[in-house]
Amino acid sequence: MRSTLVSLAFAAFAAASPRPQSLDIKAVQAAPDPTILGPPVGAVQQTIVYNAEAAAASATEVAALPTRVARRWVTVVQKRDVNDACAPQPSGYGPKANPDTAEAFLSDPVLQASDAAEPQGYTVSFRSKKGSVSGNTYMGYKTLESYNTVECAQFCDATYGCAGFNIYYERDPSFNPAQACPNPASTTNIKCSLWGSPVTPESATNEGQWRGPMDQNGEAFHVVIAGSAGFNRNAPPPSCTDFTGPVRLGGAINAPLDNGVDTYIGMKYTNAPYDPNVCAEACKAQTDYNRLTANNGVYKPCNFFTAYVISKSNIPEGMYCAMYTRAWGPEYATNQGQWRGADYYSVSNAYSFTLNVQDSGTVHV
Repeated sequence: MRSTLVSLAFAAFAAASPRPQSLDIKAVQAAPDPTILGPPVGAVQQTIVYNAEAAAASATEVAALPTRVARRWVTVVQKRDVNDACAPQPSGYGPKANPDTAEAFLSDPVLQASDAAEPQGYTVSFRSKKGSVSGNTYMGYKTLESYNTVECAQFCDATYGCAGFNIYYERDPSFNPAQACPNPASTTNIKCSLWGSPVTPESATNEGQWRGPMDQNGEAFHVVIAGSAGFNRNAPPPSCTDFTGPVRLGGAINAPLDNGVDTYIGMKYTNAPYDPNVCAEACKAQTDYNRLTANNGVYKPCNFFTAYVISKSNIPEGMYCAMYTRAWGPEYATNQGQWRGADYYSVSNAYSFTLNVQDSGTVHV
């Protein structure tokens, strides 16, 4: 899984800066999709570790480069089960439909999980979907022995950067489908996947797949999803070193000129998990770079930044950092999104952070 940091600040900002009132949608669109967008099929053991230190450090490494920078911010640890032809697959703990068909699985009322409990500290986003979440900020998964939203929430709570989780039933083959064992009997896995941005109904797009060759009736094994539910954490993000905050905002800052001076100095975008510390390090690096390239001893410092999730048609894309020379209050956070053709890019999970010791923007000699 690759995460991408897009910078439109630093050296080239003066030459091509977006209007402060607008989101830079081109930067969001320029970031390539990660290579892993969700859990693998079956009970493949997989752990994805978000490296917060590497993510924050990468924000400082592009101080002189206005171009997109790709960097591995996650480690994927994956151990596959035996994948030989007709190899037995781990048995799941979920109920099986009768008859053992994909159609019966999708219609079984027991597998709809319409009463999935809302864990303390979380808000339900959706229930009873027939698709699992797929997207940019996937953070790994585990299988459960019961459909237990509290256990899944505890998994999220223990994972740095987790903003929401998706729990669901998945119909998987009991043997690895092959010519000698096409369309085998099923097993039901209960999966809990973690996400570094809020989960939404629109992001539950993975409806399964076909596996292996067809049997004598012309049927291949059909992997399908049922009882998919999504929950988002209510807690604000952690504080950032050297900054006051977080302060919750209703949208992106729509800052006016300050005595005729534009206080907006640049942005960064990443499709990694939502982590304002990345924005904090980018803010500090922006100040350092501007100080080194000061004109007549005067430069624009980053004294304030906002961090928020950008979603395309309500599917989270990544985190957007906007930087300013001075702080602005929540009353200026009025930009909740904008249209780009037929797509609406919305702002959510917006928070602001103010540098504790404000930089004057003057080189001291």
